[in-house]
Amino acid sequence: MKKADLGKYISIIKGKKANTVYYSPQKGTKRYLQIEDLRDNSQIKYTTDKGIEATANDVIIAWDGANAGTVGFGIEGFIGSTLALLRIKNVDLLNAAYVGRYLQSKFDFIRSNCSGATIPHVRRDILEELQIPLPPINEQKRIATILDKADAIRQKRRESLRLADEFLRATFLDMFGDPVTNPKGWEKVFLRDAILDIISGWSIKGESRKKRRGELGILKVSAVTSGYFKPQEHKTISEPPTGRNLIHPEKDDLLFSRANTRELVAATCIVNQNYPDLLLPDKLWKLIFNEDLIDPYFFHAALSNNRLRSELTKTATGTSGSMLNVSMEKLRNLLIPAPPITIQRKFREIYSRIESTKNQSNHSLSYAENLFNSLTQRAFKGEL
Repeated sequence: MKKADLGKYISIIKGKKANTVYYSPQKGTKRYLQIEDLRDNSQIKYTTDKGIEATANDVIIAWDGANAGTVGFGIEGFIGSTLALLRIKNVDLLNAAYVGRYLQSKFDFIRSNCSGATIPHVRRDILEELQIPLPPINEQKRIATILDKADAIRQKRRESLRLADEFLRATFLDMFGDPVTNPKGWEKVFLRDAILDIISGWSIKGESRKKRRGELGILKVSAVTSGYFKPQEHKTISEPPTGRNLIHPEKDDLLFSRANTRELVAATCIVNQNYPDLLLPDKLWKLIFNEDLIDPYFFHAALSNNRLRSELTKTATGTSGSMLNVSMEKLRNLLIPAPPITIQRKFREIYSRIESTKNQSNHSLSYAENLFNSLTQRAFKGEL
């Protein structure tokens, strides 16, 4: 299949920051696009400022910042200053959806070649020199349609998981109320009275690869920060350190992230099974509760509430917003509602049933993800 430098077929135009932004349409406004709009339509914004306007025939890429390399297409509106427009010079030769899917398949490559140690920036030369396959335009549209359908399947699986999470949050609020305002008047306790022990892992260097059979992995903070335990988020250590009490994640453990950005510090998760081949790092704690007072599943759901979590994270220390730390003392001094343990355990039963359903959905999502990735690889090798 013929290939060519992408730069021969596109123009790259940086966006502009809007001075006036509205969160509902006003007279004379048009949609204003920022990084989150490349993912979904949950936070639509508008502006009256004139700037660089994207059409349905353009591709948009996050040019600067933590999400540099993220790609969207088929979206219309003025683009913000951290985005760039990829305008196709001849739409009879190159299809925007096809280019968008191709660039999404190259995300890791684009990202690994960004410039800037602190704030990543997409490199124009790297983008322009990408060798894009060039089948006939009708074939490009066919490929884009197939990938759109495969993507829609995985998006539906993700939506079902999101709805399950929403149901769980609604169930928690219905049973217990807001854990900060405590409208049901539950007795409150300091966490120090509910925690029997806080067990910290160790700082151990590891290789940035998945462990093989017989090897040990040291968890990364990202194993916890989503709110769900991700055992695949680890580094490999060739042999265990000696003279240390190694801490393994075990079923029903509550893990707590003591250090991260302000948005992610104090994240928790529940471990779904025993992992004798994984170790806890020093930035993750295992909290051991007096389960006659506080159930770990209740505490995990309570701390998932943004308001309660902010009560804790505002006590985090650190000289930089990029890495803050919660001390054991500050954690122990957190004041939380303590509903009757029988009600907490009832919530735990509901949580477990929902998680069982979600596990099935996760298997379906994994299949959909693998299908999409396989089709993408085949598409740009000319095998689809």
